[in-house]
This record gives sequence, structure tokens and C-alpha cells, in this order.
Amino acid sequence: MSLLKPFSKLPGLNTANILLVENEEQFQQKLADTVVLQENTVNVSMLARSLPLPMENEESRTRIDLVVFIIHLTSELSFQSAETSLKYLDPGYLQGKVCFLVTSARNLSVPPERLVSVRTLAASLHCPLLCAEDQTTEGVTTAAHRLLAILEVSAVWYRPYGILSLWQLVSTCPP
Repeated sequence: MSLLKPFSKLPGLNTANILLVENEEQFQQKLADTVVLQENTVNVSMLARSLPLPMENEESRTRIDLVVFIIHLTSELSFQSAETSLKYLDPGYLQGKVCFLVTSARNLSVPPERLVSVRTLAASLHCPLLCAEDQTTEGVTTAAHRLLAILEVSAVWYRPYGILSLWQLVSTCPP
């Protein structure tokens, strides 16, 4: 199993690819469908339970512009899986091509230490942390819009976004 490298493939013309990594696969498909509906030039090329990705399709695999780790705060296994999967990413991905998306942040049954540990992990890697509501259509749509804004920066589409706009987007996300 090799490291997933950000610049090992050439980018596609006017396309971007997202890798959604989720241990339980509850939210992954809904989010993928919503992202594709919002922006038709985005391809959610792969859905994975964890990294590393299998070696058999490596030659035909498209370039991945953004890796999104979906962490459910109601599951300790979800956080552990994301933490373990980080070992299979090249350090080049941690320069604007990785994002953490947390669900159930407002759930009162979730221990507050879990959110703190995810925030600490994201801060230590200098990666954006988004909070999303996975139970409502509006929450999924909002998460898709925020991911698309991050994707525009990570895939080097410079519409009205820059790194400062990305920082403002991430810093204003309520938990």
C-alpha cells in the first residue's frame, strides 16, 4: 500500500475530484449526490471507508483534488478510522487538499471531548473543519456548498475565492 500523492496525476480540464472517506457510509452517498447536483463539473470519483485505497486501479484512478474525512461524533470508531487513514496521505495533501467534516456536533449525548479532539487534530494539521447537519436536506445542501467552496481553492479554480476567503469561510462555521 502506497501513499496517496496529490500531484502524481495531471488534472482534468475543468473538472475536480473529491474523495469522501467515511467509516460508516451513512452520510457519504447523500453528500456525494448533493455535490454533483450543485456543480456538474465536480466528480465525486471515489467513496471509501478508509485509506489506503486499493492498488489495483491506481493507473486508471483520476487525480484527487480534495480528500474529505467525514467524522460522526456519535462514533468513536469514526474518529479513529480518520486518524488511522491520515497515515496513508502524502504530506503534500495537508497543504490545502484535506478537509474534516463533522456531523452530530450539536447532539447533547456526544461527549464534548470528542469534538475537542477533532478540533485539535484539524488545527494541528492546519486543515479546515466543517460542521454539518446530516439529518436534514438543508444541512446536506449547506455542507455541499461549503465543500465546493473549499474545492475551488484546492483544485486551483480561482473564481472569487482565495485563501483568505477560505479562512473566513472556515472560521465562521458554527459547531
